[in-house]
Amino acid sequence: MKPAAFDYFKPASVSDALALLAEHPDSCKILAGGQSLVPAMNFRLARPDILIDINDLSELDYIRTSSDRLHIGALTRHAAFHRPVIAAPLGRLLSKVVRHIAHYPIRQRGTFAGSVAHADPASEWCLVATTLGAEMVAHSVRGERLIEASAFFQGTFTTALAADELLAEVRLPLLSEGWRTGFYEFSRRAGDFALGMAVAALKVQAGTICVAHLGVGGVGDRAIRLVALERQLVGQSASIAIVDEIARAARALVEPDGDIHASPEYRRDLIATSVKRALTEALT
Repeated sequence: MKPAAFDYFKPASVSDALALLAEHPDSCKILAGGQSLVPAMNFRLARPDILIDINDLSELDYIRTSSDRLHIGALTRHAAFHRPVIAAPLGRLLSKVVRHIAHYPIRQRGTFAGSVAHADPASEWCLVATTLGAEMVAHSVRGERLIEASAFFQGTFTTALAADELLAEVRLPLLSEGWRTGFYEFSRRAGDFALGMAVAALKVQAGTICVAHLGVGGVGDRAIRLVALERQLVGQSASIAIVDEIARAARALVEPDGDIHASPEYRRDLIATSVKRALTEALT
């Protein structure tokens, strides 16, 4: 397969890239890792007239921390998370999650922000961003815009990014040593898209859960944060005694679609298992 004809630009600065986006808002795509975009172009599912290659924009390649956030630049590759980027629960969680993303060569080129901007319902990073309440920083010639994860993801391959905006940064809340995390994903083969997955982050003080984040992915048109179950977890003893109850409740809450890979009923059972295993990991 070959893509349809397109024009190629490699801007020397972020401002040049934003100018190109402003000039051609409805006919261009950003090329960073290209691990989702290029296959879509080869199958002609995506037919941009213009590609804007940002790989030379080194100012977008960073991971840094502020007082309460981990800042991930647009060119940060998946492989950057193979080892914890910070010595805290968030760093360990990201390191655990990244190993479920495709295969090693793809993780060397694909980017964290590119995955988030692509908004695949089975994306591990979209699940993490949704569950932890990430902030997306969008740049355009009009300025900077901060978008909460709850508003950013709008459906399959659909986000709140405007046509002339570049997703320049993703900000994740730092998790102090009082947090415990767990992640579970099921796919038919290593590297395949997830049929179901769950991530849990629990802040525990004096043996009691005082803050909870719980989300599931791979069962709808976007990752889902299970806010009602988060509320149910708060105030509970930090033991596995609550796990089965929460898993059953998660099964009842989700309304997955069926496809050639799994029926809705199978996916409900899979989500219950995923939630149970993610919570068990966080609590043991």
